[in-house]
Order: sequence, then structure tokens, then C-alpha cells
Amino acid sequence: MRDDRDDPFGDIFDEIERMMSEMTGAAGEPGVGDAGFGDETHVAVYEEGETLRLVADLPGVDKGAIDLQCDGSTLTIAAETAGRRFDERVRLPVRVDEHSASASFNNGVLEVTFDALEPSADIDVE
Repeated sequence: MRDDRDDPFGDIFDEIERMMSEMTGAAGEPGVGDAGFGDETHVAVYEEGETLRLVADLPGVDKGAIDLQCDGSTLTIAAETAGRRFDERVRLPVRVDEHSASASFNNGVLEVTFDALEPSADIDVE
């Protein structure tokens, strides 16, 4: 705990804490902090040989509310809960076969795997 009597920067720290509370919704303002994936969701992509694995934390989401779409280079994750809409586009580090996708969802953690495609072939010019 700070002793503001000895802290010449106390007012500055109080103002920073107030602004951070407003930005994160910690001040109790309705609607603040419900804009989507934001700070409570973590998305990670792992290249594992010929497989690409994506892991996303979706707290409070029901399995039936998740919509996944992939075009081979971008995965779109959409979900809606009471008062919250998740909409995330993840650019994949390699092209994948979107028809090879498999997904599982357990305890708020979404895991999607794809078969990675071979890189484009080099063409020799003669």
C-alpha cells in the first residue's frame, strides 16, 4: 500500500489507475470490456511438422455457439454468448487444407488442427 504523504507522484498514479479501470471495465460500467475476444482470450498457433494446431481460450462460450470458417490461410472464429460477441480472424503461418480440419472444445478451450500444405513448388526457367 502506498503512503501518499511521501509520494510526490501519487496523483499521477491515481489517475493512471482510474484510466486503466475505465479501459478494462473494472470500474463497474456496464458494457465496458464486452467487445469481443479482447484481453480474456488467448489464441496460439503451433506448427507441428505436417500439422498446424490452433488453441483458443473461449471463456463462458457454449460448444454449440462456435462457428469456424477457414479459407486455407485464415481461420475465422465466431461465437456469441449472453452480452458478448467473439469474432476473431487468425492469419495462419502456412497454407492448410481446410477440408482436413478437426476441432474439439473442452472446458472453454478450442483446439483446431489442420494438415499443412506443401509450399509452392519452384519452377525452373530454361
